[in-house]
Amino acid sequence: MYRLIYKSRANQRIDWKLVNDLIAGSEESNREAGITGVLLATETHFLQVLEGGFDDVNELFMHIARDPRHEKIQLIAFDCVESRLFGGWAMHGVGIFNFNRKLIDDLIDHYGEEEGSVRFPVEDWKVLALISDLRMG
Repeated sequence: MYRLIYKSRANQRIDWKLVNDLIAGSEESNREAGITGVLLATETHFLQVLEGGFDDVNELFMHIARDPRHEKIQLIAFDCVESRLFGGWAMHGVGIFNFNRKLIDDLIDHYGEEEGSVRFPVEDWKVLALISDLRMG
């Protein structure tokens, strides 16, 4: 089992329609490939965690890396893991731009600010901490 985490900058303003389109376009193929994960989005950046077999995750990431909707892709981690964290989600989307201002301010205080929103971390443990904070928030 492998977990891949990457961050990228969008080439257009991200909104719920784009997040939903990405999720809808990937759910069935991810389910068939045994890939699970989560996609986080601010108005300007994506952060995604993918879990599954090495070849499947690698192939999907190569496809994602060629997607013209984003640039400045940063590979944060691609590691062997013992178990899935997102086993129930073929792909789940979270739009941080849709949260209440207090929660966004709290996340900015904890993780930093980037282009007016929450800075997505570039350390794998911080990414997982951010996701945990979002689940509890």
